[in-house]
Amino acid sequence: MPARKAPVAPRSTAKPAPPVPGFTPLVTERLKLRPYRPEDAAELHRLINDWEVTRNLAAVPFPYPRALADDWILSAAESLASGTAYHLVISGTEGERETIVGGIGLRIDAAARTARLGYWVGRRYWRHGVASEAAGRLARWALANLNLVRLEATAAADNPGSIAVLRRIGFRHVGEGSESFVARGGAQQVLRFEATRDDLFGRPEAEPAADGSKPLLLVVACALIDVDGRVLLARRPEGKKMAGLWEFPGGKMQPGEIPEAALIRELAEELGIDVAAQCLAPFAFASHPYERFHLLMPLFLCRRWKGQPLPLEGQTLAWVRPDKLADYPMPEADRPLVPLLRDFL
Repeated sequence: MPARKAPVAPRSTAKPAPPVPGFTPLVTERLKLRPYRPEDAAELHRLINDWEVTRNLAAVPFPYPRALADDWILSAAESLASGTAYHLVISGTEGERETIVGGIGLRIDAAARTARLGYWVGRRYWRHGVASEAAGRLARWALANLNLVRLEATAAADNPGSIAVLRRIGFRHVGEGSESFVARGGAQQVLRFEATRDDLFGRPEAEPAADGSKPLLLVVACALIDVDGRVLLARRPEGKKMAGLWEFPGGKMQPGEIPEAALIRELAEELGIDVAAQCLAPFAFASHPYERFHLLMPLFLCRRWKGQPLPLEGQTLAWVRPDKLADYPMPEADRPLVPLLRDFL
């Protein structure tokens, strides 16, 4: 499929289905990952009813009945609406026409806070980087926006293309096993893969000291408390290290800055609010060793500010009751502050 310099919204002569509430299609340089529509059934059937495709998909039969495409699209819409799975079309453009390229999905295990990634691409579009582009985009989105700690995936041992895709986008090989493949009529050997935020987004880094000791990273944070006693948390957006984790607003101190000045600057940049130094009350601090540096983070309390906190850096904001703070996954350094803040408030 030809590369494009910028995302192009696909056009279709059919009337599009209404968007699923709370889900916005994901866009890459060449592709769009969007919910299935009823009018996709014929093209879906044409692409997936191919032995070279179905032989590598555990749950898909061959031949693939045309009616199964309609049933699949209906079930995909239901699971997407309920949040139990995210099954999406991979589409691109040829000229000004939308072209379905394949499918991709996540099955959510809410109790384990994991999701299983799966994908397929029509044979015509193999060896164009489609699977890597789509799978990488969905995986990063999932860990940044869903309440997950890990993604899982498997690939048939004789499917080197899929194995290469998973490794390319950051998944780690963690073992072997077997799964039943419907089209092949029995169990097949598979390789098992996993990915966490550290795998996909990287770990926080700092420059190592000349003597090999861990450098000290100074970060300042603030617990903004509203009139109802709720605390503001910010979720790190996709593209940042530790994306998807919740934290107290704040950031790194610049050379020569005192903590209060750094926090006033960070709150203005991140949230668009104006805070006076006298409204910041020192409360506690976190001291945590990471792999490559040691983090020291004072936490201030603030009950008065000017303006309405807004997500100016693409983060998600949530006002949280003190007794619910522990329900939000946080970086390791932030966690010890939660019981202190909960008991104080």
